[in-house]
Amino acid sequence: MRILKFGGTSVGSPENIQKVIAVVKERAQKENVAVVVSAVGGITNKLLHAGHLAAQKDTTYSAIFQEIKDIHLTYTKALTQSGETLLHVQNLMNDLEALLQGIFLIHELSPKTIDKLTSFGERASSMMITAAFLEQNISAQHKDSRDLILTDASHTKAIVHTEQTHTAIQNYFKDTNVPITVLPGFIARSETGDTSTLGRGGSDFTAAILAAALQVDALEIWTDVSGMYSANPKLVKQAQPIRHISYHEAMELSHFGAKVLYPPTIAPVMQENIPLYIKNTFDPEAIGTCISNEVNGKNTPIKGISHINDVALLTLEGAGMIGVSGTSKRLFETLSSLAINVILITQASSEHSICIGVAQGDVQRAKDAIENTFAYEISKHQIDPVFIEKELAIIALVGEKMKSHQGISGKMFSTLGKNNINIRAIAQGASEKNISAVIASKDVKKALNSLHERFFEDQHQQLNLFIMGVGNVGGRLMAQIKQQQEYLLEHLKLNLRVIGISNR
Repeated sequence: MRILKFGGTSVGSPENIQKVIAVVKERAQKENVAVVVSAVGGITNKLLHAGHLAAQKDTTYSAIFQEIKDIHLTYTKALTQSGETLLHVQNLMNDLEALLQGIFLIHELSPKTIDKLTSFGERASSMMITAAFLEQNISAQHKDSRDLILTDASHTKAIVHTEQTHTAIQNYFKDTNVPITVLPGFIARSETGDTSTLGRGGSDFTAAILAAALQVDALEIWTDVSGMYSANPKLVKQAQPIRHISYHEAMELSHFGAKVLYPPTIAPVMQENIPLYIKNTFDPEAIGTCISNEVNGKNTPIKGISHINDVALLTLEGAGMIGVSGTSKRLFETLSSLAINVILITQASSEHSICIGVAQGDVQRAKDAIENTFAYEISKHQIDPVFIEKELAIIALVGEKMKSHQGISGKMFSTLGKNNINIRAIAQGASEKNISAVIASKDVKKALNSLHERFFEDQHQQLNLFIMGVGNVGGRLMAQIKQQQEYLLEHLKLNLRVIGISNR
């Protein structure tokens, strides 16, 4: 069995959905497949926008709802002539309208309600796509993921109860003989029976959960690009597709801004050693990227260069921190209590300062909370008030083989220095899979291009020169052989003439 997941762009129009059907049909001729689909491209953002407007008592939410409804009814009519499917989609839109009216009336949009609201995108798309298969006489069935995936009640980014989920998935699929099963991604059901979601990008995660539970031959993520790239191709024109990458490398790249893959997706397939392929719906013959447990660093130890935008640094420092145990604990407990994610950490060996990176939108909350926690030490001038730096970004070199190659950090920092890019902070783990540096946001494009040229393009040029050199040597060798052949042939002719004269 094989799991295929298609993203929002892949199902972004009736024409694109026909491409999805063609891909799935070809796979289903060889083995049973489960197809996980995202909402139609842009719909989740529209649902959230409508919800926030309704919560603010802004009546313009109804215009956005009408747009969402028109899109789904238009797509349904283009994909199938089934009146039953059209009625189901219409009823789904009626439920959505009622929910938005409720949000408008109570003037509130809780995390639980956000999950229910955003579930409509995947529920509608999976329903339409199942009908499109049946319209072409392709045997397919629809299954609601909420019947299979159980989570806790942490709404908007729920934690999966793995054991119960795997059991439910295995029990369902062992009794089905239909070659194609279509499921909505992103959504699940909480232990209290409410709709929950797995986080933005969670459709990838849904597919990985299914793959791990069923221990399938492969998981395929179909999107609008031909795999992962050595850098963001929108910023680096010379970026190259990565043919093969390890699970750990892919996890690092996906965390650091490579939005082709939702980071939690990798863990379930890595545990079961299931290969993951990233493919292009609009170029299905392209090789794409294979993610597995194999590490290939023969050509270059660097697999990719990635980045995160909109980062801010907070620095906590002071003589009162030196040798005082528990300072870091207090700092990180404070941030954890506010659900503020720490992107990067660096600490001086003198213990005089701790520097952390957070999303720029969280920086003021983080600063206020930290200063409140250390109010006594600040009042006694043992610790300075928190220092903030904004409009920053993190760039990262990623590769599992970096630890066996000397001088990579030096090359990275010297390249940035030569291009007048100032480094605000540095972080590197002992595993050496990732070297990160914090720089100004305005320098990101220049940094990515200069590093890409240093670590990828220079090596390709050297390889080409080597090949050319081999070619030149080969050419000279062939010329010498040809000269020898001509010399021997002339001597042979001369000897034959001499023999002929002697015989006469």
